[in-house]
Amino acid sequence: MKFCLEGVADADRILGMQKRVMILGLLAGLVSPALAEWRQFRGPTNDGIYPVREDGKPHGFLTEFGEGKNVVWKTPVTGRAWSTPVVLGDQVWVTNATEDGKKMSAVCLDKETGKKIYDILLFENKEPEPLSNKVNGYGSCSPTIDEERVYIHFGSYGTTALDRKTGKAIWERRDLPCQHFRGPGSSVVLYKETLILSMDGVDVQYLVALNKKTGKTVWKTDRTTDFGDVEEGGKIRGDGDFRKAYTTPNFVTVNGVVQLVSPGAKACYGYNADSGKELWKLTYKGFSNAATPAFIGNEMAIINTGFGKAHLLGVRLDEKLEGDVTKSHIEWDIFKRMPNRSSPLIVDGKIYVTNETGILSRIDAKSGEIEKYISLKAKFSGSGVYADGLLYFPSEEGKVVVVKPGPELEIVTTNEFEDGFMASPALDGSSIYLRSKSHVYRVGKK
Repeated sequence: MKFCLEGVADADRILGMQKRVMILGLLAGLVSPALAEWRQFRGPTNDGIYPVREDGKPHGFLTEFGEGKNVVWKTPVTGRAWSTPVVLGDQVWVTNATEDGKKMSAVCLDKETGKKIYDILLFENKEPEPLSNKVNGYGSCSPTIDEERVYIHFGSYGTTALDRKTGKAIWERRDLPCQHFRGPGSSVVLYKETLILSMDGVDVQYLVALNKKTGKTVWKTDRTTDFGDVEEGGKIRGDGDFRKAYTTPNFVTVNGVVQLVSPGAKACYGYNADSGKELWKLTYKGFSNAATPAFIGNEMAIINTGFGKAHLLGVRLDEKLEGDVTKSHIEWDIFKRMPNRSSPLIVDGKIYVTNETGILSRIDAKSGEIEKYISLKAKFSGSGVYADGLLYFPSEEGKVVVVKPGPELEIVTTNEFEDGFMASPALDGSSIYLRSKSHVYRVGKK
């Protein structure tokens, strides 16, 4: 059976965005496309795409900005944390951590002024595990937010729900084991009444759903991956380094069932989002992957396999999606210039990805053909976003490159800030929220 995307680009452009917002709104309490807030790592539709207005008019996101130019406010947030801001109502929340990981906190900013409303010390750690790398920090897991609570997660170091009005903890969990080895990185997602955590360490690998009101465990599912890394004498190759992952899952409806698609090291899984039951999996060689899956409607999943030579996979979603689908459902597999970390963006049936060396690629979702690639002359770890017909990519050097998607990949502007970006942007209304290594910015018209 050959996968067909005829007409999918038009359908996605006209109906797909609003339909996906409405579906996710039912799942996680998200708002309508006209008022979509950035409540989680990859935004209202879990894919980095900001919904079109109901009247079809542009939101008014700026293309020219930078240090001291079209910055509504700039607030210092010291520490070492790369979480994406989440935005709801008059609040902007980020996580934070000291460079040594001994103190972990949550910061709430006033959306209009940038002033700190709360700076809450949540967890203290006597001997946090060393990071063993220069890329990650201890606060890379992005929070998520609903009308009543903000959910803060630092992997096995602790998870908590805070009252948005008072900043006080409603519940916390510090009993979920995972040896992250190079720091935690998977962000939390909301589904109905549950908060879902991904715990992929060198020792254990599992997903767990917590009741969002009480923090109690609803379901827990272990990965069933055969890592193939046990050497003679029982020693695990690399001390388990090839077993860990940093991905954030995403939702798609297949065969009438809402599925949680969750890539881990060496394998990607589809789980029943209500029960956590494993429905299918596919295997690959990659590990330490960080990209969130994206979808072409409900017909194809785009999966990044991570380090060990990153591959981008187009995986068919159909009525036969069950069990091990490695040999049956991978429609295409590409590996040239693919990113190890950042998540893909899908616009009009085309996939856009930036890698760590600054290459932006445009890929046809139907065939997997790389149609065009250019250098953005920057390095990228964070994921890009799409709004008002343009792509926005924040770089490690402090540049935000704005690109017009299409056959030519036209660079519209390159905007510079004084510090680098490891975090991905958030969008709300007509403002861009950027989290650099030292500050949070609101970019927009004053």
